Formats: sequence, structure tokens, C-alpha cells
Amino acid sequence: MACEIQPLDRAQWKGTPLPLCYTSNEYYDISVNRTKDGFSIPIVKRPFPAPFTHASEDGDTPDGLYADWWEDAEAYGIVGEDGALLATIEVCPEDWTKRLMVTELFVAEPLRRQGLGRRLIDLAKRLTVEGGYRCLVLETQSSNVNAVDFYLSQGFTLIGFDSCCYRNNDLLRREVRLDMGWFPE
Repeated sequence: MACEIQPLDRAQWKGTPLPLCYTSNEYYDISVNRTKDGFSIPIVKRPFPAPFTHASEDGDTPDGLYADWWEDAEAYGIVGEDGALLATIEVCPEDWTKRLMVTELFVAEPLRRQGLGRRLIDLAKRLTVEGGYRCLVLETQSSNVNAVDFYLSQGFTLIGFDSCCYRNNDLLRREVRLDMGWFPE
């Protein structure tokens, strides 16, 4: 298996679907409680009653490289000898906030937990610093504990959440958008 990260040409890779699937036995439970003086928002890791599975076909918009709305995106990846995409990261500058956004991160299931995700995140961190961005941001889900814990291990921190990003009942479904950020020193 070739493990070199290389730029992925937009013309060749645009629209390449990414099968972003995961199963989780835990989730980060988010409760938004109104108090006399504001809000209390505890976020606590809890077990699912039964394993939760998210498949890329569950969403209205399937994940893929070089989506039209990420006009200035750049993708990098690891391609197998057969030409198959084994792992990829796509980043897009958010110039008005001086942030770099990870718009896609994918590692094929059999290759997970072998350091490829860390290498791709390290590349995005390097691009953040070299590009003079003030931070690197990404989105994940409260139901994807493995991803959240991975990002935390890579120095990211929770910077916010959106309780109705995917559907109007995300809190009840336990699949809440979590925004995470990494800040260069």
C-alpha cells in the first residue's frame, strides 16, 4: 500500500463519494437548560441503549470531494496502487474569519487506527500555520464519540454546537453538530 499523502487534482477527484459511516456505543449528551441567569449546558458522555450507526446515505447531501459550495477547497489523500482513495482530507479557507476549515476527513474502515488520520490532521495544521490562519476548524457529531475523542487527542477543543443543524430534533436524536477548533501556539 502506498502511504504517501499527495494533492488530489480537482478535475480528477471532484464528486468522488466518501462513504462516511460509523457505529458508536456512546454519545455526548447535550442538555440545554434555561436558568434564571442564563443557560446551563452540560455535555456528558453516555452509553447508547443500542449501538448507533450513521451511514453516509442517511443524509440528504452525500459527502464527496470538491463540492461546489467549497469553491477554494484543496484535497489531499492517500491513493492505493489500484487507484482507490484510501484516506483523504479536504480543507477550505474561510477568508472572512481567517480560519481554515476541514470540510472532509475520511479513512477507509480497514485502515483506521493506523495513524493515517493523524497524518492528515498534521498536514491540515501545517497548512493552517503556513497560510497564516488563526485556527483550524471542523465539524463532527455528538454521536461520533470516536471522532470527537480523536480530535481531542489531536489538540482540538469544543468551540460550539448547533442543536438543529441536521434536523429539528437533533438533541433528542443525540446527533448534534459539534464544532471543534485547533489554535496554533
